[in-house]
Amino acid sequence: MARDWGLFLHLLGVFVFVGASAAVTALRLLAIGKERPSESALLLRTVRPLVPFVGVGLLLTVGAGVWLAHELRFSYGSGWLLWTYALIAWLVVVGAAAGRLDRRTRELAERLATEDDERSPELDRRLRDPVALFLDASMLAATLAIVALMVWRP
Repeated sequence: MARDWGLFLHLLGVFVFVGASAAVTALRLLAIGKERPSESALLLRTVRPLVPFVGVGLLLTVGAGVWLAHELRFSYGSGWLLWTYALIAWLVVVGAAAGRLDRRTRELAERLATEDDERSPELDRRLRDPVALFLDASMLAATLAIVALMVWRP
């Protein structure tokens, strides 16, 4: 019975985490193609209420995953679990850095929206910032790798 609850909570956490993460990434990418700063600002503002879902989903995934690993008597030192922990640490660190970059971009878009709602080279540069895009892509890759590790447990 405990295994069933552990599995249910783990999968619920995964769905919330992956779903919210995918939505955040999609909104961030959609903001790039908008003509007016007000449109980009709206999309970037929409990310903010999703961030707690990413965090709660990740915590539920990890917490229930540890419980499930204990119930199934997996070794916490297994290679696939160590890789998962390393990828989760990457997500937390990179997510914090990417979040700060995105916040600054959103604030600039909001300021431009209240002024003349015209694009600026600075906003275009921030929306297409290769560092921010790399961080987003690396988080997507890490998320997919974690799901693969959970499904196939090498």
